[in-house]
Amino acid sequence: MVIIAVSALWLITRSPSGSSLAANSGPERSDGDRGKAVTSSSPTPSPARSSRKPDPKPAGSDAEGASPRAETSARAKVSPGAKTSPGPATSSEPETSSRAEIPSVPEATMSRRPRTGTATTPPPADAPARAGRPQLTPKEAYAVHGRYQRGLSAAQARKDHDAMAKLEHGLALEMTRAGFTTAKMEGTSLATGVWPNPKVWIPRRVEGVADWFVAVSHEPGVARIVDVMSSAPGGWRLVASAADTRATPARFPEIATDAEGYATGLPENATGLAATPRQIARAHLASLEKAQTDPAFEEGPWTSETVLFWQQERARLQEADWRLTLSYRLEGPVRALRTSDGGALVWYGARSIELREAVREGATVKLKGSAAVRTRGKAFAHSVSATYGRMYVTHVPPAGSNEPARVLGEWSDVLESHGD
Repeated sequence: MVIIAVSALWLITRSPSGSSLAANSGPERSDGDRGKAVTSSSPTPSPARSSRKPDPKPAGSDAEGASPRAETSARAKVSPGAKTSPGPATSSEPETSSRAEIPSVPEATMSRRPRTGTATTPPPADAPARAGRPQLTPKEAYAVHGRYQRGLSAAQARKDHDAMAKLEHGLALEMTRAGFTTAKMEGTSLATGVWPNPKVWIPRRVEGVADWFVAVSHEPGVARIVDVMSSAPGGWRLVASAADTRATPARFPEIATDAEGYATGLPENATGLAATPRQIARAHLASLEKAQTDPAFEEGPWTSETVLFWQQERARLQEADWRLTLSYRLEGPVRALRTSDGGALVWYGARSIELREAVREGATVKLKGSAAVRTRGKAFAHSVSATYGRMYVTHVPPAGSNEPARVLGEWSDVLESHGD
């Protein structure tokens, strides 16, 4: 599930003779203040997991290296009963994170483990459905998700990497473990507990395709969590999650069901939509990577606000003679369910990299948030990068509709951060 975490922030510091760059404008500093590190805010993503707290969004940079919003670890789940403040992390304090995360959610209290040489290899791909296997029933799905939530809560309490291998899979597993690692390094505890009254939607079985289902939990004033569970060789695993921690989450579309209450799964190249599921995923990630808004998407924390954050971050870095390069790469399968309006709900993941490089010597960059924990608060004079795991859920309207696609939740976690 998704935990909301604050993205990494960075600070840019110049020598006493130079000026320092603040991520957010504020009162001018006197000469006596020059050379001091100024922190800037960075975008924060929303939590997407049932028992975890929301993780922050992209890291931002500071006067020493401000970057986008605070990170939101897609896995850092929001804990039931824990209040979170929604909206982009563009506070007046000039902190920026080292990774581009969507502004809108506070730091996740759950850490994940970075992708390093010591990281364990994720389990094999989803297992295809066996011929003749009976259709998953709602009762079975509720039992599967309940076991997952209880197992996750216990693993989070212990920051148990090994236990997570029996609960999650692929990028989700990597993100959660990365969150554990960050929390251990920081000496913080993670949220525990289970989300009450989830509702499940199960697509009809398709021969040769792994069984999967969606569980949605909503606690007013806390968050709406959307989990995707899939069958795997070793049993059921969580493979995707996203959360909206705003006080009033965006309208969630009704999932279409047949006479027996089963949903309809769609392939990533499904037609009859404004764009195929895979096309919408790629378009969303391209908009974030280019830091350019796409009119095909509704404005919000995981689209236009993140783009604005990156634009401002790039401008701040340029003033300090640093440059910013962003990369958002689609990772894992794209899953989709038909909605009652003829559109679709689409789930997809990505690996993003925020690279900040000095054009000329003079300023140093220091990360903040989760990325700062990973780099142990060190300031860098030449370059610094942060890699994040991200997951999204997006509603795609039917073909011919004038409505834009709406990104309804995110989960992000810093996987790796380093510099020189």
